[in-house]
Amino acid sequence: MAAHQSPFLPDDPLVSNLLGALRPADYDLLSPHLEMTERRAGELLYNPGDNVATVYFPYGPSLVSFLVANADGRDVETILVGREGAVGGIVSSGNLPAYCRILVKFGGPFASISVSHLEAAKKQSPSLRALFARYADCMLAQMFQATACNAIHSIEQRTAKWIISAMDRTGDHLVPLTHDELASMLGVGRSYTSRVIQVFKADGILETRRGALMVRDRDALHARSCLCNESVKEHFEDVLRGVYPSESERA
Repeated sequence: MAAHQSPFLPDDPLVSNLLGALRPADYDLLSPHLEMTERRAGELLYNPGDNVATVYFPYGPSLVSFLVANADGRDVETILVGREGAVGGIVSSGNLPAYCRILVKFGGPFASISVSHLEAAKKQSPSLRALFARYADCMLAQMFQATACNAIHSIEQRTAKWIISAMDRTGDHLVPLTHDELASMLGVGRSYTSRVIQVFKADGILETRRGALMVRDRDALHARSCLCNESVKEHFEDVLRGVYPSESERA
């Protein structure tokens, strides 16, 4: 499948890798209906039960979080989606209710398209349907891996994994995650993640900033992490080669 970069910002790293993987003819089916917008951190895209009428493609450092509500009132973050992916009815055959909260974690540019326009384009192009089906497979693999990771890996390993996962998608060493947000991702109390962060700070791996973490030594952080990110990347490469953010795309 020939790579094709979005013409919105052709010489800029602020792109959607998933849209950039489309064949030119497939991108031409979507481009008249794509709208570029800026979304702020903390902006809610969907609540559980909302009608999913729009698909969002994060551009550049934009980052989206999926949160599942629990009976005790806590939201647990499950996966992050950046420029390698999309949020919304990618493979559905019509508007469906959202299962979880979908929140903008790191603000920035997004392309969006209505589910109805996307459906019409997929009916015209088997290759377009196939690409989005492959992306859905990658997203499902990411969820499977997150479930296994939560079951078998330590809080330190999972903390390092989440920070690296955010770095991969934003392309920046400044990661927009707070102690509370990391605790939500891990499904643990804030005190646990705070202790891990203090250890990482003492070892010179990262610094804390207001509402963010600054990674000083990615290699050392990687050594503390489990290998779940690598498993997800390998599956992306097998199924959608070149879509997952590469080293050259990072700051």
